Amino acid sequence: MRAIEAIADLRRELRRARRDGKSIEFVPTMGALHDGHLALMRAARRPGSLMVASIFVNPLQFGPGEDYDTYPRDIEADLEKAAVEGADIVFVPTEAGMYPAGPMSTRVEVGRLGEILEGAHRPGHFAGVATVCCKLFNLVGPDRVYLGAKDAQQVAVLRQMVRDLNLPVELVVCPTVREPDGLAMSSRNRRLEPDNRKAAPAIHAALRAASDAAEAGRTSAADLTAAAQKVLNEHPAVRLQYLEVVHPQTFEPVDQVSGQALVVVAAHLGSVRLIDNCIVGTAQRPEREEQ
Repeated sequence: MRAIEAIADLRRELRRARRDGKSIEFVPTMGALHDGHLALMRAARRPGSLMVASIFVNPLQFGPGEDYDTYPRDIEADLEKAAVEGADIVFVPTEAGMYPAGPMSTRVEVGRLGEILEGAHRPGHFAGVATVCCKLFNLVGPDRVYLGAKDAQQVAVLRQMVRDLNLPVELVVCPTVREPDGLAMSSRNRRLEPDNRKAAPAIHAALRAASDAAEAGRTSAADLTAAAQKVLNEHPAVRLQYLEVVHPQTFEPVDQVSGQALVVVAAHLGSVRLIDNCIVGTAQRPEREEQ
């Protein structure tokens, strides 16, 4: 495995791989790797391929007062984990390498999808995500990019960007990986204080309650969120920011579940903000059977 910082070195290695007829499989991350990231790398291991991961904490997607400065960073441990999972290249650019002229005037704006829910609570976040991913996709030129289902709105944003900009890449969305108690794996989990870590699985339990209500035949969004809210009410440490039933592509709110919908949640536990989601309605997500 090679850790590469310079863009010129990355491009040279990728040209060599393409000349050898290899596909390029790409796993973009912000580091602090956990089993969710490693599952993406395992999915990206394909015969006749070059597997590239990136580690870059992107300042563009953090707003004022957010946790850019305290976001977990452990590059040496991350490189060891990536090597174990068979990464061929880990791209570890510096901020100066990605943004050599400083703050960029060019942004990838994603319209309404980037302004609601996560976008409303984190203004500019999705423009930062789309901009850095557009740069990374351009630099790596992957055949496939591997993403986690936990960040459902981010996946929808990137799908829209790939479609609208005619980017020649396939997005592969992998199931959310969870702790044994149901908490969705996140780099931010390591910052939870012990009492808040104990309360955090209530987020997933609330989503399961909404899913159970849907499986019992309840189709009203109000009924589903009420079932979830009832669980959260028992855990005052979980400070809810939003809990909505939305269309799985547009993320617009729905009143009734017809076919398939997404229950999305964001909450604070102390200073740590966590998100999660579940699909309700027909075609339940396969990962549910594994939890």
